[in-house]
Amino acid sequence: MNRKSLLFVPLLLLVGSALLFAQTSPVSFGFGIMVGGRYDDLRMCVASPAGFKGGLIADVTFNTRVRLSDGVDMTFKLPVMRPLLFAFAFRMLQFEPEMTFDFKFAPGADVTFTGGFGVGLSLHYGPGYQADLQNRGEEFFAIGPYISGFVAVQFPGLAGQDTKVGIRAFYVPLFSASHPVGTVLGGALEGQMYFR
Repeated sequence: MNRKSLLFVPLLLLVGSALLFAQTSPVSFGFGIMVGGRYDDLRMCVASPAGFKGGLIADVTFNTRVRLSDGVDMTFKLPVMRPLLFAFAFRMLQFEPEMTFDFKFAPGADVTFTGGFGVGLSLHYGPGYQADLQNRGEEFFAIGPYISGFVAVQFPGLAGQDTKVGIRAFYVPLFSASHPVGTVLGGALEGQMYFR
């Protein structure tokens, strides 16, 4: 199996799972924005100097949310901004699709508190953290599971919209044939808006 196949197989599995549930459950679409920081002892960060382990992280995602029950949602988050930016501007791959499970706690009519976890896949192709944009050095492929937990507040909106704002923490062990196991730890502020 070549590298291109490795990119599409996990994505097809995640999308297929979402479509399977969508046959019998209400579906809504939306987008998410996240901004935060991470410790990363394997991959180069384009916003950090050479040798710095980690840096800022930001992305925009296209989200497909499936209501499994009144209190549980499943969401497939497809990253859009970071994969495209890294591919065209920096000739790198950083792609982290994720499936989240969101459990709702509703003490009041106007605000819903939610919490949950996410599982996904992290794919990297590019230089290590010792490199910068001028001196890229060796480039390599790495892959690993993306694991996250989050808490958020969900607000009802107008015209069938709803908005969610929260905090996400994540952990990624990255495996590469040419490097020791990498560790990625981070957190981000995250906002999501859905259109029913």
